[in-house]
Amino acid sequence: MKISIITSCYNRERTIRACVESVLAQDYRDIEYIIVDGASTDRSVDIIREAIAGHESRVKLISEPDRGMYEAINKGIRMATGDYIGLVHSDDFLFSSRTVSHIVERLAETHADFLYGDGLFVDSGNTDRIVRKWIGGTYRLWKVRHGWLPLHPTCYIRRETMEKRGLYNESYRIAADSDLLFRYLLGGDLTVAYLPEYIVRMRMGGMSTDSARRKQMWNEDIRMYHSHGMNATVTKIEKMMWKVPQFIKAKFM
Repeated sequence: MKISIITSCYNRERTIRACVESVLAQDYRDIEYIIVDGASTDRSVDIIREAIAGHESRVKLISEPDRGMYEAINKGIRMATGDYIGLVHSDDFLFSSRTVSHIVERLAETHADFLYGDGLFVDSGNTDRIVRKWIGGTYRLWKVRHGWLPLHPTCYIRRETMEKRGLYNESYRIAADSDLLFRYLLGGDLTVAYLPEYIVRMRMGGMSTDSARRKQMWNEDIRMYHSHGMNATVTKIEKMMWKVPQFIKAKFM
């Protein structure tokens, strides 16, 4: 089973090495790693090239201007040849060197179209300090209809499914991931599997966790929920309520 992993990057010289190294350190070998850089003006591309030295046969790197993260990810998906596609964002890193092996084992067991797991949000300056524990929990269609979604960077989706359902809507700057997940999951016709273990560590302060962008995220979410025929304000509030236990678990567990 071939897994394609995509990383989009723009001016992430501080974090990109850890991201890339976490993918290259996987003990599962049939990984196609695609890095799409948006013509960074810092040292990101140099650092990527240093990190992938000796692994060039496993990595596809392109660096060219784009209009944002979702265009970059869509480029990567169109390049992908794997059976399943997953993302590791440039601020994040895979939980362990066995992560992809465990994903593949679960996919082989379930033959799922769509797999998701758990994730940790960590302090951007001290990645050993856990801020939130995102426990995905068992998939239920009713949960999706009430605002629940799996954590986007834990999702590994059959490439044929993505080709049929469509890629990320680039008119969104923040909500394209939620839009894609709702498009895929609201119909209830995909085989969905849950892997109850941590897949990714995510640094707090990324695109959707930066407080300066929360207003934009609210507006995009409202537009996105309307597009799916949902009660936008109610669903947005429900989505926020699903997150409350994550902070409690991080504090007391």
